[in-house]
Amino acid sequence: MNRFFVLLALICIALHVRGQYTGPQEAARELSTADSVAMASAGNIEEFSRELESVIFVPKGQWITGVSVSYSQSNQNKYQFLIIENLSGETYTFKLSPMLMFAVANDLALGGRFSYERSLTKLENADLTLDSETGYNVDHLYRLAHNYYGTVMMRNYFSLGRSKRFGFFNELQLQLGGGQAKMTTGTGETLSGNYERNFSASIGLTPGICAFLNNYSAVEVNIGVLGFQYTHTRTFTDQIYESTRSSKLANFRINLFSIQFGVSFYL
Repeated sequence: MNRFFVLLALICIALHVRGQYTGPQEAARELSTADSVAMASAGNIEEFSRELESVIFVPKGQWITGVSVSYSQSNQNKYQFLIIENLSGETYTFKLSPMLMFAVANDLALGGRFSYERSLTKLENADLTLDSETGYNVDHLYRLAHNYYGTVMMRNYFSLGRSKRFGFFNELQLQLGGGQAKMTTGTGETLSGNYERNFSASIGLTPGICAFLNNYSAVEVNIGVLGFQYTHTRTFTDQIYESTRSSKLANFRINLFSIQFGVSFYL
């Protein structure tokens, strides 16, 4: 019986010693687990934030109205430039574009724009000289064109930091339009005329900058950077011949010729 109790005591001592001892594999496993927990804890402690600041630039319920007007005129009398000689004539272009929008939410406005464009060209004479023996002449050219456009717009505003005077906007535009033009060349028996009608559709993205002069008026500048345009034209020549042409244009770059300046009123 004494031997049995002695053997039982030795077994208990051996198990106790084995529990206190940790082998190399178990130690490495415990260290790896501790490192994983520490890395997870460190990842949860710090979270990156840009801390962008913005305020309400255009509050909900405001009416936005404005107008853009452009006019250009040019006159030439025996003007010469490179291979063009004896250029005489005049031209002008006029464009009027009123706009009306309503802020359906803070910094979000919906509305529309109507545009009218008229252009006139009168060319009395122009010589195109390529060399001493080759040249072309154009005279008595007259062209009058006018076009109408209707545009549906959605505009999103955001302030420049915490400033309520300067801000940016991004405008999505869907435009449908059409117009007509007539052109005549020559005189007398050489007189020839064209009459054309056109239809156009386009969708585009137009960012811009807005600067408030006071609580109710602002100056805006926008430029087209992204868009797609389709144009279909039907032409009648001398009331006998008929022809059609179509064109498609995709624009994915800054178009400096699409820069527009205007004044808007926020009511």
